[in-house]
Amino acid sequence: MGLCTKVLGVWRGLKRRERPILRALSRGSPDAVLRCRCKVILALVQGKSPTTIAAGGLCSASQVYRVADRFVGQGLAGLADRREDNGENKVTETYESELVTVVAGSPRNHGYLRPTWTQELLVLVLAARTGINVSVTTMSRLLKRLGVRLGRPKPTVGCPWPKPRKMRRLAKMRRLIRTLAPGEVAVYEDEVDIHLNPKIGPDWMLTGQQKTVPTPGQNQKRYLAGALDARTGKLTWVEGERKNSTLFLLLIHRLVTVTYPHARQIHIILDNSQLSG
Repeated sequence: MGLCTKVLGVWRGLKRRERPILRALSRGSPDAVLRCRCKVILALVQGKSPTTIAAGGLCSASQVYRVADRFVGQGLAGLADRREDNGENKVTETYESELVTVVAGSPRNHGYLRPTWTQELLVLVLAARTGINVSVTTMSRLLKRLGVRLGRPKPTVGCPWPKPRKMRRLAKMRRLIRTLAPGEVAVYEDEVDIHLNPKIGPDWMLTGQQKTVPTPGQNQKRYLAGALDARTGKLTWVEGERKNSTLFLLLIHRLVTVTYPHARQIHIILDNSQLSG
């Protein structure tokens, strides 16, 4: 089996989140050696031979083989440098690989109630899982070197139903849309709040700096209810000063009198609905 084929096999076996990390490290890692190793792997994945890579000036052909062997044997963790932490405990390749796995998940998977990671908590969890205790400063440098960024998670609401019940309900809705009779329509309905105050999330700032975000002062809110045609994508919406049953009734009235005045039946699919059946 050729070298490129072996590397490509490991590449395809990487977890989905690991490929973007490798690409990011090839572009922005402050460690020049790590950047070079990642570029070597990406070149091999593209089918370039060690001779071609060496001719391009990236590194020697022998180094290409060494990098490929480490990647084939250890995956993404094999590209990281072996270095000591504060002269006592080594931040091993296994530690770095474990960090990538842990940070991609949630603290709740490890018995903590908070939903997001702090560097201090990562140090504690990694110490429990690997037996290696590092400082917060070392963790900060390691996260930066691995291309892990600070961001704001997207809040989601999980379905309270058991999975079989959820799948049955989804299948029922798809079947309804697929078999609509002449004169019938199906729409997805939801409401949304609109206000002038901007959402303020995490931001990077210089030491001693407190950034400001201009706001309109007195906030103003409006509420919209909308219905999206499941087949055509046509959107019908109404506006109200409160998000209550009146807003929903206004939307139904508009659907019946304006958007679908000749419809024999309108099926409205609601979020969090508790329809029978």
